[in-house]
Amino acid sequence: MEGNQANESLTVPATEEAESNKLKTMFLKFKNSAFSRNFKSNWTYLLFLIPAVVVTFVFAYIPMYGLLIAFQDFVPGDSIWNGYWIGFENFTEFFGNYVFWDLMGNTFLLCILGFIIGFPLPIIVALMLHSTKNKKLSKFLQTVFNGPHFISLVVLVGMLYLFFGRYGLVNNIIESAGGDRYSFFLESKAFRPMYILSSNWQDFGWSSIIYLAALSGVDQAQHEAAMIDGASRFQRILHVDFPAISSIVSIMLIMSIGGLMGVGYEKVLLMQTDGNIGVSEIIATYVYKQGIQGTRAGYATAVGLFNSVINLALLIIANTISKKFSENSLF
Repeated sequence: MEGNQANESLTVPATEEAESNKLKTMFLKFKNSAFSRNFKSNWTYLLFLIPAVVVTFVFAYIPMYGLLIAFQDFVPGDSIWNGYWIGFENFTEFFGNYVFWDLMGNTFLLCILGFIIGFPLPIIVALMLHSTKNKKLSKFLQTVFNGPHFISLVVLVGMLYLFFGRYGLVNNIIESAGGDRYSFFLESKAFRPMYILSSNWQDFGWSSIIYLAALSGVDQAQHEAAMIDGASRFQRILHVDFPAISSIVSIMLIMSIGGLMGVGYEKVLLMQTDGNIGVSEIIATYVYKQGIQGTRAGYATAVGLFNSVINLALLIIANTISKKFSENSLF
């Protein structure tokens, strides 16, 4: 008995010493790792990221538990954790609804047409402003182009009614020229051009800022060398300026494709009338009407989740293609 006790007393300290050595080894490995070295050299920058990480976690990740109601027959006031579980019935109902393909088509057309016009426009504007010799004029135009971004959507739609309403400025000019008044807001053909062009007018100047910032880092010696070689202004834009922002263009393209189906409901809802509802009813407005007006929170959440999954799939596809054919990617 005494021999066994002696062996146990020797074994316990040996085990504790082995565990202590193991912990020391792990600590030394972590201390000498690349992650630890990078943290030591960049801890001040990481410190500034803490508020952004906290805000993102609190307002973007914690509310994700609310997606559970997409799989429930949820009634406002019920507990999300203990709701009546119905599985994929909300999704099945939406896929089988007669408005499904109309919503998908209207949303896709509105987004893809806006993307085709709205994505290259800020790039062209940024290249033109950067190549302008008169820098005072360039700054003035940049201020003018950025101004519409700060107009609220309600005011912007009000301006559209003042210009394109039945008794608006455009119709007054048409009538004074001998024509008939045209109901822009009641004709389905006029909805998409008004929405897309007004949105691009409001945002193209603000979107060009990131490209102007990238162009500010272009080495002027490259322009001087190109001028010595006889390159025209357009050739210098094509072979000096554009390559300098190509990586930014790639990243912005990936992000734009990732949000292709993410058009908001606010402006569409403000412009929507009985005459244009056939082309203006999109997924976002349908979710709003079902969730807020129809109090079908579970069904509306399912539709919104489906739309988000499409955007995520588009983002992954765009990022994969960009990574395969270039060195630029988000992840």
